[in-house]
Amino acid sequence: MGRLKELRKYVDGELNRMDDADERNSAIAHLYGVSFAATMIARKRGLDTEITSMAAMLHDLHAYKTGSYDEHGHKGAKLAREILDELKLTDEAETKLICSAIYHHSDKLITDTSMDEVLKDADVIHHCMYDLSKTVKEKEQARFEKLRTEFGI
Repeated sequence: MGRLKELRKYVDGELNRMDDADERNSAIAHLYGVSFAATMIARKRGLDTEITSMAAMLHDLHAYKTGSYDEHGHKGAKLAREILDELKLTDEAETKLICSAIYHHSDKLITDTSMDEVLKDADVIHHCMYDLSKTVKEKEQARFEKLRTEFGI
C-alpha cells in the first residue's frame, strides 16, 4: 500500500469516530478536497505532490478530533508529527515539511515556504470553491484572486 493511501486509511478511521454524521461528512469533504487541490497546485509548481497531499490530509485533523479551532494549526502540527512517527511513513525531513505546512496553514496573510504556501492555497481553494453561496473571507480574498489568476479561473 502506498504512503498516501495508508495515511488516508488512518485519517478515515479517525474521522469515522465522529458521532455527528454531518460534521463527519464535512470533515471528509474538506480533507479530501484540500488534498486534491494541494496535489494539483504542487504539480503545477513543481513540488512534491505526495508530501503536500499528506499535509492536506492531516491539516485540520486536530480540530475535527477535538471540536476546537483554537490554535488548530499549531496543535495540528504536533498531532501530525505524532501520527507520522507512529505510522513511520516519512523520514525526518518529510515530517518537518508536513508539520511546517500544517503549523502555518492558518496564516493566510503571511508568505512562508513554497510547501507551506501550497497547503494555504489549497485550503483557500476549497473554502472558496466548495460552497459558492458563501462569500470569500476577507483574509482569503487576495490569496484567492492570486490563485484565480495563476489557474486562469
